[in-house]
Amino acid sequence: MNKKILILGASGNFGSKIAKELANSNIPIIISGRQEKTLIALKNEIYQLNSHSSTEIVTFDIKKEFLQKLAILKPSVVINTCGPFQLADYSVASCCVDLKIHYIDLADGRDFVNGIHDALDNAAKENNCLVISGASTVPCLSSAVLEHYQHEFSCIDSLIFGITPGQKMERGLATTQAILSYVGKPLKTIPFSLKAIYGWQNLYRQAYPLLGKRWMANCDIPDLDLLPKHYGIQHIRFSAGIENSFLHLSLWSLSWLVRWGVPLNLAKHAQWLLKLSHLFDYFGSEDGGMHMIFSGKNKQGIKKTIQWFIIAKDGCGTHIPTIPAIILSQKLIQGKLDQVGAVPCVNLISLDEYLEKLSNYNIRVYSEII
Repeated sequence: MNKKILILGASGNFGSKIAKELANSNIPIIISGRQEKTLIALKNEIYQLNSHSSTEIVTFDIKKEFLQKLAILKPSVVINTCGPFQLADYSVASCCVDLKIHYIDLADGRDFVNGIHDALDNAAKENNCLVISGASTVPCLSSAVLEHYQHEFSCIDSLIFGITPGQKMERGLATTQAILSYVGKPLKTIPFSLKAIYGWQNLYRQAYPLLGKRWMANCDIPDLDLLPKHYGIQHIRFSAGIENSFLHLSLWSLSWLVRWGVPLNLAKHAQWLLKLSHLFDYFGSEDGGMHMIFSGKNKQGIKKTIQWFIIAKDGCGTHIPTIPAIILSQKLIQGKLDQVGAVPCVNLISLDEYLEKLSNYNIRVYSEII
């Protein structure tokens, strides 16, 4: 087995950042995709950052010839950034398990991430490899924050959290397709709640340090199942927000048409809608943020609420989702992570580890007790 990391979808928004970070740390990587031209351009960018880096290029269609290529390349770790994962199966991860190769993905599909354990845990343990799904901002960073502050509570009853990127920040097609796939549609029931919720509805305004107030609306993520299970949270709500109010409220209006039964396949038009959204970039910024407001009782039984924010300026927010895959793959290559099995990415990285990797970017953290 080669001590190399294979990055699937390396020329994409997240894949390219992961590739550059790993190569800059002198970890041998294999960058893959379907377009050789874009991979060559990425390799040249990597060379400019670190002329001593070891970067190989391989082109193939992941849906047609992945197993054959994997058997030839024999990397130690595969990082899968090829979304959207909402309608994906576990074939890529299964191929890795069959060849005893560690697997990490940046999936945000709720059922995909939550089902990874039941689907592949036994096989991964038998083949002595680790399968990690959801190695991204959620649920990795969100669980790291809760874990960091958990000792201050006897119980955490409520969590309201969300993410709002800057209008000018890079937006991937896969992420756009993922969100549009459930806009206006009923979301899976949240643990401890019987109330139906719908994608991109239940509007509210969230105030952020440095950013001001932004609109938020329902989004579907794995945390809605994982965090209540791990922390006993009775009330949980996750939302996302578009910086431009017109775009945010326009998508909210479309969500009502879908909810009322108008046959709109928004995900099918994701590429066109993504291009349309960029017409409004002039009116926005590159600044985004994430908020977590969690409440419960302290060790003395007194009600306590903590507000935690991470604010990314100058487009640095796109690095935040890449950190878990970078840290975890480095640990696997270096033999510092001996866990085996298939798991969602919960409590695998500490908050301090996460923030240390972000220390070179224009990113700040705020927290207060209210």
